[in-house]
Amino acid sequence: MDTPQTTAPPRAPSPVPGDTTPTSGVIHINFRHAAGFTVIGNHLAQHRGLSLAAIGLAAHIQSLPAGARIGIKRLAERFPEGETRIAAALRELEAHGYLHRSRVRLTDGRIITRTVSYNQPGATAHPVTTPRPRTDPSRPTSLPTPPPPPRAPAPEPRPAPSPAPQPQPAPVPVPAPTTRTAPPPPLPQPQELTPELQRVATTLLTDLRRHAPQLVLSENDIRALTPGVATWLERDAHPDTIRHALTTDLPNPLKHPAKLLRHRITTLLPPPLPGAQDVAALARPEVIVIPLQNCDRCDRCDRAFRSRHSGQCRDCRDCRTDLHTAA
Repeated sequence: MDTPQTTAPPRAPSPVPGDTTPTSGVIHINFRHAAGFTVIGNHLAQHRGLSLAAIGLAAHIQSLPAGARIGIKRLAERFPEGETRIAAALRELEAHGYLHRSRVRLTDGRIITRTVSYNQPGATAHPVTTPRPRTDPSRPTSLPTPPPPPRAPAPEPRPAPSPAPQPQPAPVPVPAPTTRTAPPPPLPQPQELTPELQRVATTLLTDLRRHAPQLVLSENDIRALTPGVATWLERDAHPDTIRHALTTDLPNPLKHPAKLLRHRITTLLPPPLPGAQDVAALARPEVIVIPLQNCDRCDRCDRAFRSRHSGQCRDCRDCRTDLHTAA
């Protein structure tokens, strides 16, 4: 009876061998995935410079199969975040090297956006495409079978020459849009910038943000645009007309409100109103004036009469007619 019993364990095993339960913080209960999983490095999951939305979007993109569409609109339909937040997260991933987007032109003329996802930016080794299967240590492995006896090597057939591969056309990069080199047209200037015109134009520009919140102008912008609005006022444009022309059909989003207002003030400038004399001349009917003529019957009559042609007056013509009749 003094033989020691070696079958009973000295103590109960812990739930997770080798681990100690922390007194605070998160407790991990991990199970090994057999299929349907994605390997993500801690350099992404614990990145200090990325937002939480960018980290989650990177994990989602790395879990997608090759060829999946990850446009901003498609991601906005998939997640509750809006297009603005998703676009900002994609820019974060591009800035830190986890994503690269480029626009290329295909052979048929179409332009597409090519997106490349990197699960480890800056790595110089060859990428791993398919993980090597690992054996389960819990299952017993069978002993390796001895190799068969070596045989005499058969003569290798001479390979046929393979045809030369056709060169694939390289994608043509789309050039970036060029900026406008021609200077913008000059801002209209009034004939005389009186203090009253300057005051009304300044008040109108400052008040635009009450009607369109995106038209917030700085003091320098208001000072620069005041002569243009004063030109509209000088040409008898009503303030409501000017406000409607500057605040209608604004683009969304509006990046440069001062440049947009300068363009509209210059291109939509109305012509000056005609003067009162010009309008009165258009309203008057045309009057035809017959010139005055002097009677040319010797010196007996020097009467003036209206006629288009020179000759004798009516009395002289009647008197001459009476003399011929009497004869």
